[in-house]
Amino acid sequence: MIGGIGWVCRRELGSYFRALWGWGILSAVLMVEGLLFNAYAVGTTPRLSSQVLEIFFYNQSGATLLVAIFLSMRLLAEERQSGTWAVLATSPLKERDVVLGKFLGAWLYLLVLNVCTLYMPLLVALHGKISWGHIAIGYVGEMLLGAATLGLGLLCSALAPNQLMAAVSTSVTVATFILLWLLARIASPPFAQILSYLSLHDRHFRPFMRGIVSVNDVVFYLTLTYVALTAAIRATEARRWQ
Repeated sequence: MIGGIGWVCRRELGSYFRALWGWGILSAVLMVEGLLFNAYAVGTTPRLSSQVLEIFFYNQSGATLLVAIFLSMRLLAEERQSGTWAVLATSPLKERDVVLGKFLGAWLYLLVLNVCTLYMPLLVALHGKISWGHIAIGYVGEMLLGAATLGLGLLCSALAPNQLMAAVSTSVTVATFILLWLLARIASPPFAQILSYLSLHDRHFRPFMRGIVSVNDVVFYLTLTYVALTAAIRATEARRWQ
């Protein structure tokens, strides 16, 4: 199983760096993040180093979400639309190898993207004191958020008949999980607590922005990722026999 996952992972990750759009996404994110960092994180108003890092991770989380949505919506739907799914379906690879391999390939691409932004928090050290723990926790939060988003998108991609439907369903699903905190504000208990807990960003990511790690938040992201990937594997298995 590990060998199959590794092969699919290398194939998926390599496709990003062999294609022009993979480098284009990386360049665009670095450019936009650099502008946002200069305008909002550093800016002209004096801020504490911890405040600068908090704003940086907030902006970076938006890029993580958008890139994760784009990557995940095409992972399986593109294979079917391009006709290469037949090759994978008739190979010795199991469905979990394909799903987990593609997930890991996309997640590692997100990891590379986030590592490339590391110079921005380090610039804060030139003008103030930084907490290495704050930086580490912030990036851990980014990768957990990215994993959960990729899992949801991969599930939508497994269920969708084509890339267009995968794009729409992924965007709607992730947006719904993000906006649940708004519904939580107007809902009555116990639904308010349930909706707040299920919110993808507001409740669970903000502590990471501040350099605070909670087991509850880590468990939420890992559980959501696991459930989404398990469902994606089951959906892929069902499609093989159609």
